[in-house]
Amino acid sequence: MNQSQTATPGVNAAIIAGCVVAFVGFGFAATFGVFLRPMSAELGWGREVFSLSMAIQALCWGVTQPLAGMVADRFGTARVLAFGAVVAALGFYLRGAVIDPYVFVASGLIVGIGTGACSFPVVIIALGRIVAPERRSFIMGLGTAAASTGMFISAPLALLLIGWIGWQNSILTIAASFLLILPVLIFIARVARPTVAGNSGDGGFARAIRTAFADRSFLLLFFGFFVCGFHVAFIQTHLPAYVADKGLAPIIGGWSLALIGLFNIAGSFLSGWSGQVFSRKKVLAGIYFSRALVISAFILLPLTPASVYIFSAIMGLLWLSTVPLTTGLVAQTQGLRFLSTLAGFVFFSHQTGAFIGSWLGGRIFDLFQDYTPMWWAAVAFGLLATLLHLPIRESPGALAKAEAGGT
Repeated sequence: MNQSQTATPGVNAAIIAGCVVAFVGFGFAATFGVFLRPMSAELGWGREVFSLSMAIQALCWGVTQPLAGMVADRFGTARVLAFGAVVAALGFYLRGAVIDPYVFVASGLIVGIGTGACSFPVVIIALGRIVAPERRSFIMGLGTAAASTGMFISAPLALLLIGWIGWQNSILTIAASFLLILPVLIFIARVARPTVAGNSGDGGFARAIRTAFADRSFLLLFFGFFVCGFHVAFIQTHLPAYVADKGLAPIIGGWSLALIGLFNIAGSFLSGWSGQVFSRKKVLAGIYFSRALVISAFILLPLTPASVYIFSAIMGLLWLSTVPLTTGLVAQTQGLRFLSTLAGFVFFSHQTGAFIGSWLGGRIFDLFQDYTPMWWAAVAFGLLATLLHLPIRESPGALAKAEAGGT
């Protein structure tokens, strides 16, 4: 049965549950950069230690994503999300309980695996499958907006917790929050069914992956999403520290991430709507070009609290607005059957960019005590991504055609 035809009450409950998972699973993980300065200052660690842990987290999230997609396609989404929530809780617990730079760096691997398995991309793909095609882009935008709401609330909340109970107990609180995901998964389990049988006899995952990577449009999406990861990870990891380094109050850096999350709620809804009305590839190209312009203005103009807030608001509109459009294009060109798997590979590219953006930002700063080269690299990547998205084909490829034909 087509999952989009599932009874409406069950679908609505699953959508709400999915938004809860996206809210909890993304918020603190995306705003953990507010811990960089207080931890590095108190423990005497160079910023590369913190950045390397975040980079490993991003990369392991990326490696986990296609594997989590395969498991979700084969056994169902709820099991993947439950595994991820428990592992992420364990990883954050180690970050707060064991004060050692090597353990902190290694914890990035555990947190990355956990957040990769219970991340909002896994959620929005599940949501996209259980609704009709004409609602898919909007519902994916809704799930992304829920993740953004988590980011908006988590950044200032983390700063309040640090001031109230200290950074160590704050991290332990974050660890416990991931367990809140577990009770709501029953609603997702009722409607998010597996889509790939164990004995499909048609080459299964291997054939689907080969076919997708032979499609130029899929490759352009794959490489273009690398840039999104580079932008997001560099900014969310280093923007609060950059703002404080320039002499502004640390709270401004925390609120900058909160504003990104707040305006990304609107950006995600707008992205989901625009994907139903306009050419998705053209909207994506416009987003990356706008990012390049906004970052250029930010580093060329004098830095003030107002400029930080304006930059954060505009970047928020552009932040995760790429996600429903990119995922929608994967579904449009490659079909739904292997969507979790193939979208997982695209997110692997995203997280590879995130690894480089997060780690290299810390490395560059430790070498030069300056983030300027990273800002200009972000501008250059934005322009490159603009060009990469324009040639994408917005019609079904071989996999989607085979699925439509029942092959």
